Amino acid sequence: MTDTQTDTRRLMTNVDYTSLVFGRQAPDAEQPPLRIALLGTRGVPTIYGGFERCAEQLGLRLVERGHSVTVYCRRHFVDPHLHEYKGMKLVSAPTVQNKYLDTLAHTFFSSMHAMFQPYDVCLYFIAGNSLVSWIPRLAGKPTVLNVDGLDWKREKWPRPAKLYIQMAERLATSLPTVALTDSRVVQKFYREKYNARIRYITYGSEVEPLGPGPELQKWGLEPRKYILFVGRIVPENHVHHLIEAYRDLADNAGMKLVIMGDASYADDYVKKVHSMATPDTVFTGYVGGDGYRELVSNAYLFVETSSASGTHPALLEAMSLGNCVVAQDTAENIETMGGAGLTYSGRKAHNGLRATLQELIHKCSIVQEYRGRAHAHVQAHYSWDAVTEEYLALFYKILAKRGAKRSRRQ
Repeated sequence: MTDTQTDTRRLMTNVDYTSLVFGRQAPDAEQPPLRIALLGTRGVPTIYGGFERCAEQLGLRLVERGHSVTVYCRRHFVDPHLHEYKGMKLVSAPTVQNKYLDTLAHTFFSSMHAMFQPYDVCLYFIAGNSLVSWIPRLAGKPTVLNVDGLDWKREKWPRPAKLYIQMAERLATSLPTVALTDSRVVQKFYREKYNARIRYITYGSEVEPLGPGPELQKWGLEPRKYILFVGRIVPENHVHHLIEAYRDLADNAGMKLVIMGDASYADDYVKKVHSMATPDTVFTGYVGGDGYRELVSNAYLFVETSSASGTHPALLEAMSLGNCVVAQDTAENIETMGGAGLTYSGRKAHNGLRATLQELIHKCSIVQEYRGRAHAHVQAHYSWDAVTEEYLALFYKILAKRGAKRSRRQ
C-alpha cells in the first residue's frame, strides 16, 4: 500500500460515509479505498461458473478503482501456489472435497480466516453459504450475500440437500448484513415467500467477439453452421431437450450440434446424454478463454435449456457476442433476454424446441434480426462497470449506517 493510501486509511473514521450514497460523492468528499474479501466461489482465475466469472470481473474492476481485493479459492480448482491474479490477492483455504460439503466447508474455513483479517466488507456468493455469513460479523465486519437463483430446484440435489438449501435461503434474509440477487424474479420470490426485501444488482456481460480460428478447426466446425449449448451437463439444465430436438429435426440443413461443458458428480446423466446423441453432435468438454469466445462468437444459434437459475451467465455472454438465442421459457430466462431472444415451452420439452429450431434453421433473416437485438440489449443493460459501481455504492452505504450506529452509541 502506498503512503497516500495509508494516510487515507487512517482518515477513514473521519469520512462522512452518509454522503456516499449510490456511488456519488458529496462535494469535496473522498471515497476511501476499501479492503474487500470475496468468499463462496471456486476462486479465480475463472474455470467455469457464473459466480466465479462475477468474482473475477468484479474483483479486477475494484482493483482498478484502487481497492484491495482478496479472493478465497478452492485448492482443487485453483493452484494453491498462485497468490495473485490481475491485482487480486488469492487465499487458498481447505475444504471437504465432496458433492454436498465442498462449498459450505470451504466457505466456513474461509470465513474463519476472514474474521481475523482487516477487511472492511466480505462479499459472499450462493444462498447455501448463508449459514456461515455471520462469522466475520463477530469481528465487526459487515457481510453481503448474493443468493443467486433458487438452487433447491436443481434436480441434482436429493431431498435432504433441498431442505438444507431452503433453510439456508430463509436464513439468507437475516444472517448476513445484506442479501441481494441479480434477478428480479428471485427478488420477487423472496418478497412473497419470506416477506424480505432483498436488494437487486444485475449481472454483467462484456465479451469481445472472436472470428473463426483454431478452435473451430480443432472440432471440424464451420462458422454459422452449428447450434451451440454451453453449460454443465446436469439434469436441471435439460441438455437432453436439445439432443432429442436436434436428433428429430426433419432437416438440419447441414448444421452440427455442439455441446460445450461437462459435469462433476453427474456421470449417469452425462452418459445418458452421450448415448442419445447423433454422429453430428460434438462434445467439447470445458473450453475457456479464446476457445470459448471463438465457439460462441461463430454459432448459428445459441440454445439455453436450463430450468433452474437466476441470470444465466452463458446466455448473457452469448447475447453479448451477437448470437440469436433460444431459451426455455422460465421467468428468469425471459427476464434476462428482455424480448431480445426466443423461447420454447419447457412443458413440451424437446417437441417444443424442435419446432423452434426447425423454423430458425430455414429463416436466416429472423436469426440475423435477433442477433442485433441481443447485442443491443446486453450493451444497454448488463455493464460490468455499472455493476461494480452499484456494489461499491452498497458497500459504502453499509459502512455509513454502521458508522452512524456507532456514533449514536457513543
